[in-house]
Amino acid sequence: MKQQLLAIFTRTPMHIGAGSSVGAVDLPIIRERHTGYPVIPGSSLKGVLADLWREETEEIVPDDKSEKPVDEAVSTGKNAPKPRRVRKKDSDLAKLFGADRDPKNAQSGKLLIGEGKILAFPVRSAKGGFAWLTCPLALSRLKRDAGLAFTLPTLNDAEACLAPECMGFDGKVILEEYCLKRAGDVPADLVTALKKLSDDESWQEELAAHLVVVSDEFFSYFVTNACEIAQHVKINPDTGTAEGGALFNQENVPSECMFYVVLNELADGMINKLAEKLHANDNVLQIGADATTGLGWCSVNVINNNN
Repeated sequence: MKQQLLAIFTRTPMHIGAGSSVGAVDLPIIRERHTGYPVIPGSSLKGVLADLWREETEEIVPDDKSEKPVDEAVSTGKNAPKPRRVRKKDSDLAKLFGADRDPKNAQSGKLLIGEGKILAFPVRSAKGGFAWLTCPLALSRLKRDAGLAFTLPTLNDAEACLAPECMGFDGKVILEEYCLKRAGDVPADLVTALKKLSDDESWQEELAAHLVVVSDEFFSYFVTNACEIAQHVKINPDTGTAEGGALFNQENVPSECMFYVVLNELADGMINKLAEKLHANDNVLQIGADATTGLGWCSVNVINNNN
């Protein structure tokens, strides 16, 4: 079974909701149960990726047992059978993601899509403007899933490793309201390995100067408490005041977050088909809610683990 990675780098804030909440945040994001890390469900990714093919690989068939394509002009006639849309059995869409609308053409997909795991998370820094945080746990997951070879830093709770070009203050780095002791430089082979994950210009140009490795505990704190909280309100045009029930707040993953997804294929060429389609789409995807207000736009890259 061939395995590769799909890297997802958020260009804008992203919201993949966990539903309503009884807490302070009305619409929280989905998180891992045991770590609290933000996560992109595989089901969400599968739907977004399948939409790249949907319009060009569906056909209209009558809603009867004949399953013959219906001419558009005939389908609007008085006695024409009611049409429905199904995936073509021999289409790339059906091969990659499966087909279940038509019982006779039902099949499972040959592309297996894992969940999106967080790798790097941006937070405010007193020097350099911001830092991309990662931690030993997130890095060890990447090392296991991607088969990469790089050095994992060893840290105490209040320590941080900075990238070679990232300068702290007198042996310390200030992230949000926390001052951490500098434990040394991020290993050069780690920076080199992470750069390969995305072709996004911001990631390529800024990673070496902004990468910071903190402890698992601090990383968990930041990804839990440093996400964006956006306020939403609908104004009644007649009264100029908020409409009842239309005032709420929404949690978003910030822009410049790095996620990665493990891809597996059950038939040769499935991952290559995905890579080609993403390239034709300028390696850009919209993931999650509120596409019309600019949320969820991401740079995506299929990464060959052997690179």
